[in-house]
Amino acid sequence: MKPTASPQPRRAAAAAFIGTMIEWYDFYIYATAAALVFGALFFPSDNSLFSTMAAFGTFAVGFFARPLGGIVFGHVGDRIGRKKSLVITLLMMGIVTVGIGLLPTYAQIGATAPVLLILLRIVQGIAVGGEWGGAVLMAGEHAPKGRRNFFASFAQLG
Repeated sequence: MKPTASPQPRRAAAAAFIGTMIEWYDFYIYATAAALVFGALFFPSDNSLFSTMAAFGTFAVGFFARPLGGIVFGHVGDRIGRKKSLVITLLMMGIVTVGIGLLPTYAQIGATAPVLLILLRIVQGIAVGGEWGGAVLMAGEHAPKGRRNFFASFAQLG
């Protein structure tokens, strides 16, 4: 009879999946808002194409910040533990997403609004970069021997 895997590897893989799913869901929400409303709210212009492209530029900023998040939170995970590091990145993502939702528009505070939006997107990108790398490592480290890649892949599925 073949022994069953302990619940620890399955829990780690499930946590990696759920964590990355939440992180990427926030990214997708932002992409939708960038396409539909952020151009007009943060980059008003007579040319709606310019406004939309500027909003998508802020979407891209999150991707450019991801490697920095991997570096920073790789170090943080080594120092205080991967689980704490993952919790920090999830909290960062949630707080920043709420911050973006509460951000005053260009009409309310002028050019400060897009600057704040870009800064929040940088923090969001750092959070995703840190969370993804940590989730893959945690799922892989808790996997049974010979199944590390399979268990680590659950972070990518999120």
